[in-house]
Amino acid sequence: MTQNDAAVGATTILLIRHGETAWNAERRLQGHLDIPLNAEGERQAAALGAALAGERIDAVLSSDLARARQTAEAIVRARGASADRGVQCDSQLRERCYGGFEGLLYSEIAARFPLEFAAWQARNVNAVLPPGQNQGETFLSFYERATRAILGHAARHPGQVLALVAHGGVLECAYRAALGLPLETPRNFKVHNASINRFVVEDGKLRLVSWGETDHLRQVALDDLP
Repeated sequence: MTQNDAAVGATTILLIRHGETAWNAERRLQGHLDIPLNAEGERQAAALGAALAGERIDAVLSSDLARARQTAEAIVRARGASADRGVQCDSQLRERCYGGFEGLLYSEIAARFPLEFAAWQARNVNAVLPPGQNQGETFLSFYERATRAILGHAARHPGQVLALVAHGGVLECAYRAALGLPLETPRNFKVHNASINRFVVEDGKLRLVSWGETDHLRQVALDDLP
């Protein structure tokens, strides 16, 4: 963020997807189910925290689901702060709720709910999801929730730098809002675990600065060691 951005009250958002979970690795849909990071996700979170340790961050906010909260806590710990006191949790930053899809592999969803799966894959933004442990959301209602939450935090922190740790769907919503992409178009962009994605919020609108920073996640090879 430039000095001019700060002068007019623009807010910088470092929007971060949580680290990997076991369900990410096997392509099992999580939604609102509370799945923790796996060992690789913990490594990613620690690498993320180290990468951001020297950057200005005025507040760390997170979805209240464990995978996001654990990732946010790694950012706070790398800055020498107490993880349990340094992360502000917000349930509005949760992933989309997928209702009856949650807990299933993609192949299982297609077999068990063929019509709903087809509507989901066709990007029907108003499609109703089957009931499950949690009440599913249409993509449109999820998009409105996620973008409202991000913009709300920006409005409450004018001129500041926020690290927001959320989920792949939340990052997709921010990307679409910033670039004006129709919700019905396919997701033809990557949303990486523990990636850093930079936005500025000016006049209540998201502007994309950089997308998909993942160099901090590269495992150091033996040849790279001094």
